[in-house]
Amino acid sequence: MTDNNKSAVTYFIADLHLTESRPDITACFMKFIANEAPKAEKLYILGDFFETWVGDDDDSPYLKTIADALTGLNKSGTEIYFIHGNRDFLIGKRYAKKASMILLPEIDTIDLYGQHVVIMHGDTLCTRDLDYQEFRKKSRSWWWQTMIKSLPLCVRKKIAANYRKKSAAATAIKKQEIMDVTESEVIDCLEQYHSQLLIHGHTHRPAIHNIVANNAKAQRIVLGDWYEQGAWLKVTPDSMELLNQPLG
Repeated sequence: MTDNNKSAVTYFIADLHLTESRPDITACFMKFIANEAPKAEKLYILGDFFETWVGDDDDSPYLKTIADALTGLNKSGTEIYFIHGNRDFLIGKRYAKKASMILLPEIDTIDLYGQHVVIMHGDTLCTRDLDYQEFRKKSRSWWWQTMIKSLPLCVRKKIAANYRKKSAAATAIKKQEIMDVTESEVIDCLEQYHSQLLIHGHTHRPAIHNIVANNAKAQRIVLGDWYEQGAWLKVTPDSMELLNQPLG
């Protein structure tokens, strides 16, 4: 339950890509959890929270540390919601419970201080990236996930590491516009959900875009990644602001 003493503030984050190999990002996240997040009524994590996720049966101390930090935040009165990204779509109910996160659908709508808002990770908007969309369709299927989860944890980790290398190599040669959202897909999404505001991550291009949807003014807010700084969207009943803090 939300603490009645908390301010009317909601935070959105995405694309932290948490991993033991980037202690600077982890430290920045812990600072955010300790100093900023407790001010909020709600925290929405819109995917790619972790660099990779191979299954809820990975009981590493590092993942427990992150879960404990989120649980502490939740106990302070901040509700935590999670939407899967393209790197952590295998996070399940087991880890969500450990981390005191409420799992949401891959596209959801929320009431944000009286405004009807669409939230998502954002990868489904990048329809020009045909290779990725093909992999996404396969990897979200029940048969693929059942097959992967049946493998030993060590094998899954090797598969994930190999996929990340191949994905990085492929991304390096793709045109930037291919990896950005398709504008018509954004408009279709807002009109399908009868909304004038879309919040997402994935593209690592933080900005507030003014657009037109439903024959009226609309906005698309892109969250920043955490590769070079911490980044979040702060929303109050009267304002929306993209903020950041140094790593470390």
